[in-house]
Amino acid sequence: MEALKLPPTLMHEHADACLSQWVSQLQGKVRPVQPEPVLVDASALSVFDSSALAVLLGLRRVAKAQGRSVLVEGMSDRLRELATLYGVLDLLEPA
Repeated sequence: MEALKLPPTLMHEHADACLSQWVSQLQGKVRPVQPEPVLVDASALSVFDSSALAVLLGLRRVAKAQGRSVLVEGMSDRLRELATLYGVLDLLEPA
């Protein structure tokens, strides 16, 4: 599956629309017998608030319900620090 891409800006007012779009994409895909992880490219994200974490965690919840994991690639230091501050970094990075 092609990676879902976080936009350059993700603030509270765009979070619900971003998550809804991703959920629609996931639900519209035929699931393989062996579930593959959902890839998220966060490399373009530069302007964000904690809503970006909410979107990633919401996506993780939907993927988990499908028996899938979420792999976030290209996390900036700022996003990683925010995830650490909120105590959710372990949920967004592979073990």
